[in-house]
Amino acid sequence: MAGQEISKEEALSRHGYRHACHIMLYADTNAKLFGKIPIKHIVLMQMRFDGLLGFPGGLVNPSEESLESGLSRELWEEIGAAIPVSPEDHLSSCFAPSTPHLITHFYTKKMKEGELREVEKAAVMTATDHGLEVMGMVRVPLYFLKNGGGFPAFLSHSFISNSRSQLLSALGVLGLVSQDDLRAAAAHAEKMRHSETQ
Repeated sequence: MAGQEISKEEALSRHGYRHACHIMLYADTNAKLFGKIPIKHIVLMQMRFDGLLGFPGGLVNPSEESLESGLSRELWEEIGAAIPVSPEDHLSSCFAPSTPHLITHFYTKKMKEGELREVEKAAVMTATDHGLEVMGMVRVPLYFLKNGGGFPAFLSHSFISNSRSQLLSALGVLGLVSQDDLRAAAAHAEKMRHSETQ
């Protein structure tokens, strides 16, 4: 059952489960790395207190607030910005792969590049969790460099729970990265992780 996707409605009907909501904030950009490599999209993740990469969000109690209201509250704490989240931003719900009796709900929200920059500033300047639960925001490098640099190298890092699979799924569903490039990056990242353990 771990990792199995279910509908949001079914998830909310399950008794004895806790609920965690996280979101991928992203924007389009015309920026180029070194003036020549198109970045195309800005995708935000965060470095957590435990050294793992994840998405902003946290535990929500559906008996006291909607999933979206709870996620907005968590965003205020973690990134210091009031970001409205709507049911239309919901992408998936699934049983957490590593924590029993936990269901994770994943959302995505497209913003303008300037708005995303303001989120990055707020995360440092006003977020109550900055430097405590959250070490900082991180942009996902969606480009490919020689020898596996860029996106493949990013994927070789350690992620909390199912956030790595949520990232890959969202990038594919939203059409930000082609399915072929996602497969190639994941395969290269796996090789990099395997070579580090030898």
